[in-house]
Amino acid sequence: MGIEIDVVVGYPINDEMERVLGLAEAVGEPVTVTFLWEGREEAERAVLVPAATLALWEHWAPSAYPTSDPAGENRALAEEPELAHPAEFGVFTLFRRRVGGRTAVARKGVVVAELLDPDEAHWLQEKARNARQGFMDLKQKAAFEEFLARQASLDDQ
Repeated sequence: MGIEIDVVVGYPINDEMERVLGLAEAVGEPVTVTFLWEGREEAERAVLVPAATLALWEHWAPSAYPTSDPAGENRALAEEPELAHPAEFGVFTLFRRRVGGRTAVARKGVVVAELLDPDEAHWLQEKARNARQGFMDLKQKAAFEEFLARQASLDDQ
């Protein structure tokens, strides 16, 4: 997907994080990011999708991203989503959602991008592309019907 960038996040005020968020907004396409949060051993991968791109994907995707059903799993082992205060990175504020795992990225109170799981971003992009390719607007549909009407029937051939 698009661009890949590795970011090391160490402190709440981090110019590198602000540059990455600004880049995703400026290029208007998904940016794959690896976060190495201070105090955690494992890296977290996410895809930073500009808000307009995500809105387009969600418009065309015919259904929501399938999530695992915790009812089929051992509920004691299911992890409760972490409740956290919004994290500020320069002019950007990150709001982690407790449900779905997405993180909204806002600047001056306006959501400009979202951090998605890479699998969800890929799934949304594919579903949207497939649905969009199978769609014809009214003008295209009328032109296609007119084209078909002018074709000789199979019996005449």
